[in-house]
Amino acid sequence: MQDTAAPARTLTVNGETRHSSAATIADLVHELALRPEKVAVEHNGTIIPRSTLAEAPLADGDVLEIVHFVGGGDHAPALQDDDSWTVASRTFRSRLIVGTGKYKDFAQNAAALTASGAEIVTVAVRRVNVTDPGAPMLTDFIDPAKVTYLPNTAGCFNAEEAVRTLRLAREAGGWDLVKLEVLGEAKTLYPDMRETLRACETLAGEGFLPMVYCTDDPIAARQLEEAGAVAIMPLGAPIGSGLGIQNRVTIRLIVEGAKVPVLVDAGVGTASDAAVAMELGCDGVLMNTAIAEAKEPVRMARAMKLAVEAGREAYRAGRMATRRYADPSSPLAGMI
Repeated sequence: MQDTAAPARTLTVNGETRHSSAATIADLVHELALRPEKVAVEHNGTIIPRSTLAEAPLADGDVLEIVHFVGGGDHAPALQDDDSWTVASRTFRSRLIVGTGKYKDFAQNAAALTASGAEIVTVAVRRVNVTDPGAPMLTDFIDPAKVTYLPNTAGCFNAEEAVRTLRLAREAGGWDLVKLEVLGEAKTLYPDMRETLRACETLAGEGFLPMVYCTDDPIAARQLEEAGAVAIMPLGAPIGSGLGIQNRVTIRLIVEGAKVPVLVDAGVGTASDAAVAMELGCDGVLMNTAIAEAKEPVRMARAMKLAVEAGREAYRAGRMATRRYADPSSPLAGMI
């Protein structure tokens, strides 16, 4: 019995090589499970009217473009360049987290937040002013339904204080994603890692998702991760110092060893410091004083946004190798 199967043809369809036994463009469209009335076809550089697709023969080596309409206009970047980050199954696009202290008022704080593009703000847990219940509150200016609040334990010097504070925060707002910091002393505001680790274990055991402020120590970072930390937040320099990242080596080691996000927390003074943190491969940067105490906080917030984005792009691009000696950009051969 004679084989009547149509010979396979090699086609280029939308830039990809495809083998097909379709005799006409209409046959190919159906083979691709497309609806002819919803597509347009270009065949070897010529647009084929939809009404003649069944009459347009295919030959080996033909090149076709098949298009249709998709949503257009002002939209988010394509998924293949999606550079969002995730902490505890929550995804964010901005890699800048900002604080809510030291501003002259809540209005300035809100304006700086908008300029920064941040999607997370840290908030301290403090007593309500019962003598003036009508006084303005942060939530009047920064809506927790639109921006993620990250309750922190600023001012806590032992594990018990920190755990108690975050239990109250969860009761007040239902928050389980929290920032844990347990300080060792008032002068340096360095973290007490023994108390921090103890608090982290307790909080994780109670269902909290602690993002943890810590020393720039790779071993301590690993221990925190094992204790249930959902993000590691090593200091770049002492809180509020503005000294910038003092130990790039250990920050990079923490980044390389961590299985959870790493964010530099504390010590950033200006935009270049934020860029350095991102160039080291950190997932983000948290800052407060660098913005709030700038002469123009809103302008500095915008600068920090750009710096974080630039540093992240540089990290993704892959910097050039460093060399001991000069290497000319222009070739020396063929000079006049």
